[in-house]
Amino acid sequence: MTTRTELDFRLLQDALGPLRDREQVAARLLESSLKHSFDPETELDWAAPLEDGKWFWPPELVSLYDTPMWRRMSEEQRMDLARHEAASLASLGIWFEIILMQLLVRHIYDNSPTSDHVRYALTEIADECRHSMMFARMIQKGGAPAYPVPRIYHNLARILKTVSTTPGSFAATLLGEEILDWMQRLTFPDERVQTLVRGVTRIHVVEEARHVRYAREELRRQMVTAPRWEQEFTRLSCGEAARVFSTCFVNPAVYDNVGLDRREAVAQVKASGHRREVMQSGARRLTDFLDDIGVLRGPGRRLWKSSGLLA
Repeated sequence: MTTRTELDFRLLQDALGPLRDREQVAARLLESSLKHSFDPETELDWAAPLEDGKWFWPPELVSLYDTPMWRRMSEEQRMDLARHEAASLASLGIWFEIILMQLLVRHIYDNSPTSDHVRYALTEIADECRHSMMFARMIQKGGAPAYPVPRIYHNLARILKTVSTTPGSFAATLLGEEILDWMQRLTFPDERVQTLVRGVTRIHVVEEARHVRYAREELRRQMVTAPRWEQEFTRLSCGEAARVFSTCFVNPAVYDNVGLDRREAVAQVKASGHRREVMQSGARRLTDFLDDIGVLRGPGRRLWKSSGLLA
């Protein structure tokens, strides 16, 4: 006999097709977590010395790559900038993951604690705890400082964590995960890069693939079932999150710390066609998905364009 709940679920679909059963998705992700999870404390050789002549980040992904300033820099200075930018990105990743963990806790607060959906959310929170500690240890090992986001955005995130709707939370989650994931997929197989950094990015890529799947499936469901006001609020909040994310992606203090003129460096990054292509390429898979499910509409789309992440 078909229950009303089963019938209602079968009717749920969006532009990408029918939605998948939430519990079945979570069960598959839990199975994958059992097979492919890592403890960075034991998986990575933190005691090994850093390797001379190796980068902390692929040069093509460094913000100033192929700018006039880059061409004037020595190879040593370029590698030093890559080291500081890796620390900046790891710091940004920690900030995002701490926000994400709080949003996930809010999401499951009213759900059944015995469901696979909640079990997987708790599994993901455990993953993110390990990732944040891993990123912090990588920063320390590299010898660069941690780079906090500007105070205004640090405090705006307090508001986000309080007022964010469920679809807004998952949209922000994908923003924080997918662009860095694209860059890390280019990093971990790159033999020019420090072995430790490659190991960190490999772990993150494997485990974040599950997090992205969970967030995508839930965001699709939320955009179909949420009231119209919540959908519109999600479009606006997601666009504003994209603007903040692109602003905070590389802390300008990295240029000071490698002896560059901050104002000139920031101006050249903004004018760089290569950098614009890198950022838009990193965001393309996400923006295509958000466009398909109706998030990139109206004023929110204009905010995405102003962020530089959407062509």
